[in-house]
Amino acid sequence: MAQVLATAAWQAILMNMQKDNKIVLIVEDEQSLMGALKEKFTSEGFNVLTAENGEQGLAKAIEHEPDIILLDIILPKMDGLTMLNKLRHDGLAKDIPVFILTNVDDNEKIATAVDNMVQGYFIKSDQKLEDIVDAVRRKLNK
Repeated sequence: MAQVLATAAWQAILMNMQKDNKIVLIVEDEQSLMGALKEKFTSEGFNVLTAENGEQGLAKAIEHEPDIILLDIILPKMDGLTMLNKLRHDGLAKDIPVFILTNVDDNEKIATAVDNMVQGYFIKSDQKLEDIVDAVRRKLNK
């Protein structure tokens, strides 16, 4: 009887932990980076959704309403800034925090991203995965 109660208690704890896991949507067309980010965020306890282009990313953002989005700028089918604009200005999932994660170091694109209320702008080649996870945790824990 005690073992059954202990098992039920652990199941309840696990269910609550799963409910508290934050969802991160990674929109990235570079497979190796996407895989590394997915593995890192998963190992840190996040639920991870992925999309390889802006169209998929927009659809998943609307359908799943993730807690945060990591968004590349240069993407097939729909670029990241267009996706971001649709999220922000068409009223679709407009309050989801977004971090730009790209290799584009262009002041005009950075200004466009900032105008669309991004939480940060990471240059891929300059960032460690741990730094990205830490920035996401800080944003989500506010």
